[in-house]
Amino acid sequence: MSGGPDVVVLDYGSGNLRSAERAIARTGVDVLVTSDPEVAVAAPGLVVPGVGAYAACMAGLRAVGGPDVIAARQEAGRPTLAICVGHQILFEAGIEHGVEADGCGVWPGVVEQLHAERLPHMGWNTVEVAEGSRLFDGVADDRFYFVHSYGVRALEERPGRLVTWAEHGGDRFVAGVEEGSLWSTQFHPEKSGDAGARLVANWVATL
Repeated sequence: MSGGPDVVVLDYGSGNLRSAERAIARTGVDVLVTSDPEVAVAAPGLVVPGVGAYAACMAGLRAVGGPDVIAARQEAGRPTLAICVGHQILFEAGIEHGVEADGCGVWPGVVEQLHAERLPHMGWNTVEVAEGSRLFDGVADDRFYFVHSYGVRALEERPGRLVTWAEHGGDRFVAGVEEGSLWSTQFHPEKSGDAGARLVANWVATL
């Protein structure tokens, strides 16, 4: 796609777009916020942000053809970075307040409320980085900023799939996944200071 953006931030009504846009733009690449599925598929890089309820995010994502965009990019090997609820909707389903909603089904697993006394899990947390991670290169020992009450407790690590973990209140959950061209984080890199900036730069370097 000549003359187009380097990175698209997918606008599907989930908010938090501008902070994601700014974080990507700081790396020096050209960023566009759009809901246009054709532009989102064609761009060298795609960011899928997400805040709010799982079911609402999935409804918004479907309205702009998001699941097909993500699948097409996976098939083409084009880098995609999903953040927070954007990360969660890549799994099979989410259960919030007793309501189950289907996700994109890229990875097996159900997003459920964390078993911790203090929710939401809000603040800085260390992560247990998967060996060989490119996303966390240079920041494996750093802390990242989390804001969530839900997470995925089980995901098998297998050849080609790296899983990074975190813990809150004794409950262990998936903090990041790297599989092929699709990478995701439960935390907010755009709110994670220098460590988050380095992580974003690591992703942009794959474009």
